[in-house]
Amino acid sequence: MSHASARLNDFGRGLLITRVLEQGWTAAAAAEAAGISRATVYKWLARYRGEGEGEAGLRDRSSCPLHSPRRLTASAEEQILLLRRQRKLGPHRLAGILGVPRSTCYAVLRRHGLQRLDWMDRPTGEVIRRYERARPGELIHVDVKKLGRIPPGGGWRVLGREPGRHSTGRGYDYVHSAVDDHSRLAYSEIHANERADTCAAFLVRASHFFAARGAVVERVMTDNALVYRRAHLFREAATLLGIGQVFTRPFRPQTNGKVERFNRTLLEEWAYVRPYESNQQRAQLLEEWLHLYNHHRSHTALGGLSPVARLNNLPGNYT
Repeated sequence: MSHASARLNDFGRGLLITRVLEQGWTAAAAAEAAGISRATVYKWLARYRGEGEGEAGLRDRSSCPLHSPRRLTASAEEQILLLRRQRKLGPHRLAGILGVPRSTCYAVLRRHGLQRLDWMDRPTGEVIRRYERARPGELIHVDVKKLGRIPPGGGWRVLGREPGRHSTGRGYDYVHSAVDDHSRLAYSEIHANERADTCAAFLVRASHFFAARGAVVERVMTDNALVYRRAHLFREAATLLGIGQVFTRPFRPQTNGKVERFNRTLLEEWAYVRPYESNQQRAQLLEEWLHLYNHHRSHTALGGLSPVARLNNLPGNYT
């Protein structure tokens, strides 16, 4: 469909052709039934006959011009792309260096998928391939985030960084998280460590959490920590659950980017969103924040939907 108010989509055009050519309707009658002009009926009839009487004749044609004499040469485009990859410059600075309009620089970057710096690997300038699994549970991402424990009365975010005040060395909390690749549904737990038995037990509970919501886990992606790659307990837990293991590329955390991004959101919207007066206070709010994240927080990657809303919009899921 060419625009939101168009009278005909592909199905409507096919129905128009069927009525006129097979059912013997007149052009005037078909036009009145479809709410269009007779000229539009004749246009689609001519296109259908002229392009082989197939579906190709009923589709919208590209609006790109056949000739663009003022388009940049391939070498000029390559200069823009080279500077983008090497120096990570934006359209404004590229335009100043190369003497090309900013809009043209941006159009070239969009054409080659380089318009977003966060899509690029900073050291190499390569575009990070983004992907999304086709169904819930096909792949979950698992990771652990370490957080310093908050002493009673609050840490430096409450009391400030005054001279002579030192950390009490209370240790760390380990936030274990699992994120579904397709729906971004998330599950997290706080533990005192990241040992193999803790990680294995977390995987079991996470898989039950996702399965209860219609996302039966098929594979789990982790980094290359020994607890995931070599620990027998974690591997046995995955085998018993029928879950295959997938590992990230060495030194490429972007491969596990969905849970890495979740960890960043976790810090910004839960762990550091306000000063807490105790470690217990922060821990008690995790479950409440997870409910907000899964049920009410909109995600740009999901077209503004929440993870639960995306699950419920799938065929067969109306919980």
